[in-house]
Amino acid sequence: MKHLALLFALSAPVLLSGCVISVDGDDHGYSSDWEDREYNNRKHISNLNLGTSYERVVGKMGVADFSELDQREDGTYRILYYRTQRTMDDGITTKGECTPLVFKNGELIGWGSKASPHL
Repeated sequence: MKHLALLFALSAPVLLSGCVISVDGDDHGYSSDWEDREYNNRKHISNLNLGTSYERVVGKMGVADFSELDQREDGTYRILYYRTQRTMDDGITTKGECTPLVFKNGELIGWGSKASPHL
């Protein structure tokens, strides 16, 4: 009997390796992760105010998908790109799927595609 129990215990990982067990009851699956992320990013962006500090925005929104920095004569510009809309179902985030947030000298001066055409 001990041998039978030992044999079962050793073969269980092999026999059960193809099983998937859902414990959270979430039916959304993979797609809800990116949908939730995009929704949260849009929600945060819609509540932004001009002049908000870079640190405060990053504290609310987290790490950007892309970041650019440009030093010019009139100041330092930083652009953070946050994913807000999926265009391709390829699992890769592009700048075209993101909304840019433009900062000058650490303060938010605009967002969206019209905020950064000169940079």
